[in-house]
Amino acid sequence: MADTALDRIMARADELRELGPRNEARGRLTDRTAELLREAGTMRMLQPKTHGGLEAHPREFAETVMAVAALDGATGWVSGVVGVHPWEMAFADPKVQEEVWGEDQDTWIASPYAPMGVARPIDGGYLFSGHWQFSSGTDHCRWIFLGGFLGDADGTPVSPPQSLHLILPRSDYEIIEDSWDVVGLRGTGSKDVVVTDAFVPDHRVIPYNKVVDGTAAKEAGLTNPAYHLPFSCAFPLGITSAVIGIAEGALAHHLEYQRHRTTVTGTRIKDDPHALYALSEATAEIGAARTALLDNVSRMYDTVEAGREVTFGDRAAGRRIQVGAAWRAVRAMDEIVARSGGNAMRMDNPLQRFWRDAHTGLAHAIHVPGSVFHASALTDLGIEPPQGPMRSMI
Repeated sequence: MADTALDRIMARADELRELGPRNEARGRLTDRTAELLREAGTMRMLQPKTHGGLEAHPREFAETVMAVAALDGATGWVSGVVGVHPWEMAFADPKVQEEVWGEDQDTWIASPYAPMGVARPIDGGYLFSGHWQFSSGTDHCRWIFLGGFLGDADGTPVSPPQSLHLILPRSDYEIIEDSWDVVGLRGTGSKDVVVTDAFVPDHRVIPYNKVVDGTAAKEAGLTNPAYHLPFSCAFPLGITSAVIGIAEGALAHHLEYQRHRTTVTGTRIKDDPHALYALSEATAEIGAARTALLDNVSRMYDTVEAGREVTFGDRAAGRRIQVGAAWRAVRAMDEIVARSGGNAMRMDNPLQRFWRDAHTGLAHAIHVPGSVFHASALTDLGIEPPQGPMRSMI
């Protein structure tokens, strides 16, 4: 009988679902929620086998994140965001991998990657400072990936900019309490973190350009095709999977709520052709969003497994599919929420929480369509997009 992370999540589905309101009330995942995720192995799905990881197919990772998010949006979001960090840690120096996972293979790693700090070179490494927002699941993590710009001897970012991913232990950064007061995804505990003059040795630093162009995976000698996916495919995967899973959770609650509902006009929903049409259309759209995202990562995986190059145009098209899938799912969710009646907005109705969580997830920078769609359209026209912000998210 199969015993996958997804199987273990579904065996705990009732408890994870019930913990959703408690996560939101606490402003972070409860300790019990984190314990259930550890027992299921969700954060080890993309972790290398050398450190107790499962090295699952990225499609399986996405499907598991969707399933968790359909139970509780915050739990799914943390599963997707924190769950992708072992994928990059596989590229890191074996010394830091041992520091992170040597004593506990279930150690979680937080982020964010936004380059909001400056790393000043000193003997043996860097002196690093900065302030970052949106460190999802950070209370349950003991290490962190942080993005920063390479600085000169005076701490001024060099030009042209050079981005780094720096890996720090919990003792080297401060979590700012009460910095996560938001309308949705409250249970993710995506708090601010601050670093002040922390020494980061060379072996805990990965040049961002090596992650993006695939050099880091090659230099690490990794053979699993999952580690050779483009960063722009792997990194957004957990985030978008969570948003689609949240939309699926909203759909499930809508179905349960509408099944026996009668409107103020005395019409039973099951007898209202307009409500049923909207329900079917939304179901199709959310299903199409899921299919598009899973097909996209599967095709990327097949490409690298076959040893073929993933071009910039391929990456741009993949990001267009990923961003479009998130927007498609949330728009469809809006259609059914708008037809759920005023009682759906009561705080004791889970539908409103899924609705808030989905829109907050859609606001993530990885889902901004402008530059992604622009760059994708140019590549479709055979025109090379200019260097700069338009290419930065691809």
